[in-house]
Amino acid sequence: MTTTTIRVDTATHAQLVSLSVATGATLVDTIREATEALRRQRFARRVADELATLHADSDSWATYVAEADASVGDGLG
Repeated sequence: MTTTTIRVDTATHAQLVSLSVATGATLVDTIREATEALRRQRFARRVADELATLHADSDSWATYVAEADASVGDGLG
């Protein structure tokens, strides 16, 4: 694995070390997990924003719901 150096303020470093110690993970693994959590959080926020925009337009929302209902193949219908 190749590595690089990133600069963070001492408070952020202390928080990362504390998280690492609390979970028994390495600092690198803690940063990797935090990065993935942030990526997922931002993705979820984008999806929520797009759904809110869609929901604000009643015609578009009705089309979306109809298409979603038609595409769910749960075998119960």
